[in-house]
Amino acid sequence: MKRFLPFLAWAATYKKAYVTKDLIAGLTVGIVLVPQGMAYAMIAGLPPVYGLYTALVPVLTYVFLGTSRKVAMGPVAMDSLLVAAALGTFAISDISEYIGLAVVLVLIAGATQLLIGIFRMGFLVNFLSKPVISGFTSAAAIIIMISQLKHLLGISVPNSNHFHEIATMTLQKIGETNPYDLGLGVLGILIILGFKKWKRSFPAVLLVVVLGILAVYYFGLGDYGLELVGEVSKGLPSFSLPKITFENFKMLWPMGVALALVGYLETISIGKAMEDKSGEETMDANQELVALGASNMLGSFFQGYASTASFSRSAINQESGAKTNLAGLFSVILVVLTLLFFTPVFQYLPNTVLASIIMVSVFGLIDLEYAKYLWEDRKDEFAVLLVTFLVTLFIGITHGIVVGVLLSLLLMVYRTSKPHFAELGNLKGSDYYKNINRFNDEVIIRKDLLIVRFDSQLYFGNSGYFKKKMLKQIKSKGSDLKAVILNAEAMTYIDATGADVLSKLIHEIHDMGLQFYIAGAIGPMRDIIFTTNIINELQKEYLFVTTKEAVDYFDNVSQLSQLGARVAHENKRTR
Repeated sequence: MKRFLPFLAWAATYKKAYVTKDLIAGLTVGIVLVPQGMAYAMIAGLPPVYGLYTALVPVLTYVFLGTSRKVAMGPVAMDSLLVAAALGTFAISDISEYIGLAVVLVLIAGATQLLIGIFRMGFLVNFLSKPVISGFTSAAAIIIMISQLKHLLGISVPNSNHFHEIATMTLQKIGETNPYDLGLGVLGILIILGFKKWKRSFPAVLLVVVLGILAVYYFGLGDYGLELVGEVSKGLPSFSLPKITFENFKMLWPMGVALALVGYLETISIGKAMEDKSGEETMDANQELVALGASNMLGSFFQGYASTASFSRSAINQESGAKTNLAGLFSVILVVLTLLFFTPVFQYLPNTVLASIIMVSVFGLIDLEYAKYLWEDRKDEFAVLLVTFLVTLFIGITHGIVVGVLLSLLLMVYRTSKPHFAELGNLKGSDYYKNINRFNDEVIIRKDLLIVRFDSQLYFGNSGYFKKKMLKQIKSKGSDLKAVILNAEAMTYIDATGADVLSKLIHEIHDMGLQFYIAGAIGPMRDIIFTTNIINELQKEYLFVTTKEAVDYFDNVSQLSQLGARVAHENKRTR
């Protein structure tokens, strides 16, 4: 039962001392979650109250099904932007239709996560490499920030997910800036940043919200053209099935899959980061997919949109001393109380205050340090990051993810098609064999023996390169060469094409009058050798555990051959 209901694992060992810590952590996170949820719903193009709906059923579901005891779930900026990007391509004028499609999109994302988790296919997220994620999130953060300028400046700008379009339209309207919106928004940014520097544990976001509401209520700033959140629906969301049709499924499923993978990657990354800090490892990757999928699917039945782990709220959760997932339950209780009793207060909340919260929150997603590191040490991966960044910024968010993944796969294919190929020599005074180019003066290089190492699996994409490099090395040795040893320690797999190429190459080397040995092949490699034509060309006695054994065998055979030749010569001379 603990496998299917992970909460049983921590509930069985729960201590009374944990209650206070979980309560404080849960309420602290809830205080931040309420204004953040409303702000992130605005990014998604939804009414602010939908951010609070997303902080209910999805968070509660994760309490029972999630395996991380530190992450804080709910709406986040990245997923909100993906929702806006997915729906922004359609001509939707009716807000109720927009909400309906957002709910369907999240249902698709949740179903995708659930299915991937059930079939234990969490490895799919590995196709989203770190350079792709860094380039994408940095660009998305800039798009989110610049999209909030209209609220910060108090101007009217059409929605867009393209940086240059938003920037151009904002500059055209900048003369219409409302100084009250701008002043209040900038003050909010300064307060949040100030507390981040002075005391990170202080709920500065809540303070900014309270000050914004008080400023509007007592000073009547709404009369000066300040944009306000307006009336927020009171009460809890009701149950309703998403209106999914074949047409909207066909339109939304690609973005639903992208949303599912990005949300999962965020949760896994944040959860692992929290575990590194706490030293407590409880996360199960596939169960996390099940938990996320169930959270989003059930949330869509109660008007929730995309829910995943939040880095800022997870950090607050851990710093506040959360011990178990029960902290999430206390956050939900606070959101419920807000929806039941405090929503009338939020009608005085200025949009510029929410914009200030969003802009500070997403600024941390811009990762210049990682880009600098790649530029200095990994130029090819920096190119992937840069292209992903530019495509996301100027062409589209979905395009950025797709192009980034394709570039990563192409880079991987290119690298594996031309892997490292090294000639080895005996390290003086030892049994080790090292790359002659790295240890040139420290290794013994023999003219009668070629020892090579191929640092990759051998498959259809690099088998031709392998054969070409091997024959080139053999030719460079000249007429003194007597045998070739393939060090296979780094080879983990040989496909059918690779096996065919290797067996024919061994035959070709034998036709040259040279012997061929394989050393260091691991179990799976030996299985492949014995179940393909390779063993027919190689023979079992020419497989060795270590390179030294192969060299010693060659030397013994050479000595016996030389001895036999001398004996034959002596017999001939005697006769």
